[in-house]
Amino acid sequence: MNLVIFGPPGAGKGTQSKFIVEKFNLFQLSSGEILRKEIINKTVLGLEISSLMNAGQLVSDQIASNLIEKFISNKEYKNRLIFDGYPRNLTQAKTLNELLNKYGQKINLVLKLSVSLETVKKRISERRALEKREDDSEEIAIKRYNTYEKNIEPVTNFYEKTNLLKVVNGEGSINEINNEIRGLIDGI
Repeated sequence: MNLVIFGPPGAGKGTQSKFIVEKFNLFQLSSGEILRKEIINKTVLGLEISSLMNAGQLVSDQIASNLIEKFISNKEYKNRLIFDGYPRNLTQAKTLNELLNKYGQKINLVLKLSVSLETVKKRISERRALEKREDDSEEIAIKRYNTYEKNIEPVTNFYEKTNLLKVVNGEGSINEINNEIRGLIDGI
């Protein structure tokens, strides 16, 4: 089973993905974590990514798809991936389908965590205090939220047409959200 979970920064994708990984024995493929590893390792690509993220922008589709393909092509992860924060736009959604098809896989369920900007700002502030992430300032969070909202509607429409999309109320407690998600996964 392959899943996609998306929502704006601070929606709880990573938190919920960790629960799903444990419960369903999947591998979490967090686009944000992959990008942050490049930054930590101070690769040429990492410096470019850091510059973009600090400006509140997203990395190019090509960079993202190249990093994602490394995991899709790995037999250890075949039909056991949860895509956390990817795809972020229609081009990436179509590319993901093509990559999965290339390796004999598909998406089984798409979860969209729906949260308000106010909730995102609150969660980002809490996360910054706990995790000390440089990309978690309120100003950057607002820019990333607005960029996300601008790009996500075509992705939502794309997955609605395939009957894979389920919208989850991301405003509740961690347990409430997790219970709703588990019910949706159990239903596929």
